[in-house]
Amino acid sequence: MYRFFVDKSQIKDGAAIITGQDAHHLKNVLRIKKGEEVYLSCGDEWEYTCTVDGFSDNGVKLIITDIQKPGQELPCRITLFQCLPKKEKMELIIQKSVELGVFEIVPVESSRCIVKMNDAKKAASKVARWNSISQAAAKQSKRLIEPKVHEPVSFKEAVNMAAAKDICFIPYERAEGMRKTRELFESIKPGQSIGIIIGPEGGFEEKEVDFALENGIAPITLGKRILRTETAGPAVLSMLMYLLEQDG
Repeated sequence: MYRFFVDKSQIKDGAAIITGQDAHHLKNVLRIKKGEEVYLSCGDEWEYTCTVDGFSDNGVKLIITDIQKPGQELPCRITLFQCLPKKEKMELIIQKSVELGVFEIVPVESSRCIVKMNDAKKAASKVARWNSISQAAAKQSKRLIEPKVHEPVSFKEAVNMAAAKDICFIPYERAEGMRKTRELFESIKPGQSIGIIIGPEGGFEEKEVDFALENGIAPITLGKRILRTETAGPAVLSMLMYLLEQDG
């Protein structure tokens, strides 16, 4: 069944309205007929089962037939702080991270990032594009929220944001062995906020790692092999998903 994200203001008195591009997609691309069912999500843990009631110039009217809390989301909110990679790699990282349960993504400009977001107009366009990819991935993977992709921040800003989480990790080749990483992961409790800081293609500068460690970011290892930046984030998310996912 198809899923759409709406603002809570679009739901009222047992009915909902889908407008804009989603209405166009529903009517003209999916060609959904009156009486067919779709799911709606409002950015929380609730899911609405709706029946298409009619079409107008303003959008598509739906009747809510059921409300449920299916427990699709992970019990911890995970923020991925991803240093900007080259070309379209960021799009792949966003897509796979959303599928794996990330709560939000913060692009980061570190010292060795080749990509720089100096042009405000181009940066805004990029962020809009990234959020559309997040939304599509959220719909495809039946998420109940649309993970937000934020405006890029500096490495220092990212560390300060990460330090405010309950626990935060930074993969680092000089970190202790996998046993320590397992211990850190297994110490996570449901409801905690988690940060993951992933470096660029050229890795972090030593002073950046030192700054992160001084601010309480925990170094972890991802094994004996060196992972590409587009692999590292989804790898950590996969480990956390395995540990945190609950039966239900």
